[in-house]
Amino acid sequence: MKLLRQFLIVLIICVIGEVLNKVVHVPLPGSIIGMILLFVCLITGVIKVKMIEEISCFLLDHLAFFFIPSGVGLLAYAGILKKNLVPIMVICFVSTILVMIVTGLTVQLIKGRKAK
Repeated sequence: MKLLRQFLIVLIICVIGEVLNKVVHVPLPGSIIGMILLFVCLITGVIKVKMIEEISCFLLDHLAFFFIPSGVGLLAYAGILKKNLVPIMVICFVSTILVMIVTGLTVQLIKGRKAK
């Protein structure tokens, strides 16, 4: 019953994100809005970590299963992907490098603030 309650909390936040997406017409997916809402609720203490900790660990442990539909969906577009393989690879490479740089700079900034 505890896992069901925790899952309902996460699901309700996700549904609120989807509804906000439809009502406000923000150029962000509803799932992203839901994650932002969950983050804000956790930071402000509206939702305590204990309230969703077990279901979060469960979902993270089984995260690989959530990528199976996406992988199968990519197979349906294999022809299009082959035609655009070089641009896709360049975008993946450049975005990976940018994420690594931004992450490194962010960690240095946070460490610098903590040292002071």
